[in-house]
Amino acid sequence: MDVVLKEITSSNYELVCDLDVTEDQQDYVACNMWSLVESHYNSGHTCKAIYCDNQAVGFFMWVQESSEKVSIWRFMIDHKHQNKGIGRIALNQALDAIKLTPGLCEIEICYNPKNPVAKDFYSSFGFQEVGMDEDDEDMLAIISL
Repeated sequence: MDVVLKEITSSNYELVCDLDVTEDQQDYVACNMWSLVESHYNSGHTCKAIYCDNQAVGFFMWVQESSEKVSIWRFMIDHKHQNKGIGRIALNQALDAIKLTPGLCEIEICYNPKNPVAKDFYSSFGFQEVGMDEDDEDMLAIISL
């Protein structure tokens, strides 16, 4: 299984926009099309397509919040490709890329506390829950570097 993060370009953005999670996961993940629009009109956003064996299967977006902090805002694997280990490999690659940010001290991620797999999945990468976000809607978890 060859998993890689690729730039999103005019040749693959439609493939990324067509990816979707399961119906049960719809409340946990923003639409990829919205995320691409959001990244286009705001600075500091990095978007990557997740490919497995040369097929678009997922999406990442992270944001440089400050010189010391990067936040993962979006991470999804298409419902047809879940439970194959692709997400675990892709998150490792994304974290490796994010950690190349000069002066970085913290990586954060937020997730719905009702999401049945998020806490265990993210904690296995070293994310530690620090409490609810400022809107008191999502759990905030960080990796301190």
